[in-house]
Amino acid sequence: MKDKRILYVSSEVVPYLPETEISSMSFEAPRMVNKQGGQIRIFMPRFGNINERRHQLHEVIRLSGINLVINDLDMPLIIKVASIPKERIQVYFIDNEEYFKRKATLTDEEGNLFPDNDERAIFFAKGVIETVKKLNWAPDIIHVNGWLASLLPLYLKEFYKTEPLFTESKIVTSVYNQNFDGTLDTNMIDKVKFDGLDEEAIEPLKKPNYVNLMKIAIDNSDAIIKGSEELPKELENYINDLTKPVLDFHSIEEFADPYTEFYNNTVLNS
Repeated sequence: MKDKRILYVSSEVVPYLPETEISSMSFEAPRMVNKQGGQIRIFMPRFGNINERRHQLHEVIRLSGINLVINDLDMPLIIKVASIPKERIQVYFIDNEEYFKRKATLTDEEGNLFPDNDERAIFFAKGVIETVKKLNWAPDIIHVNGWLASLLPLYLKEFYKTEPLFTESKIVTSVYNQNFDGTLDTNMIDKVKFDGLDEEAIEPLKKPNYVNLMKIAIDNSDAIIKGSEELPKELENYINDLTKPVLDFHSIEEFADPYTEFYNNTVLNS
């Protein structure tokens, strides 16, 4: 992976949030590439339950300050950064007072999804892309983890399809069994339509449940990784019917060689 540029976009990363399949792999995969001499960038949301003082987050003024239009409203984008101790890895945090100040991630104390999770997903996707544009850093591979990041492939393929920085980028989505009950805001499709995205491409968002969000990500990716040993049956069948490259599940103890081979020999050659 020497000198290859890989952008990791994840809803959660250790050590900033508790260990899960997603947060652990969103740390281990970049660490692996970093050790192999690759160049990496990691992006995640700056959820309000991340301790900024302990993890030494600080705002990057030159990257902050633009407004993203979400459902016809201007929402200020704030970018923060921190370094993972002992790893020489930087993590960029997408922040906004309205969306990410609350002291929780995706659900309230009763386990109910936040009603604006749909807008947070749109903001996160656009925020990552706009920040990478400001960095003027063209990734060879963009690797997406977690349903909050699931709109990123769609926006890259549709909203930013003429952006030269991403012309050669290959998109990989890892699909996990980190599900949620119910749906996001049923008006989500109208909020995405506001950005002028192709109606056929966003058809699944008429019912924005976990499976359909992941289908949107899968449809707009160049390759798929099964991030969990077991997936929801509908998603498992959907992935098994794909003609695009799919890497089967590998545990965190044995993923390094299969991921490296998949990146090098399959994704970059697809």
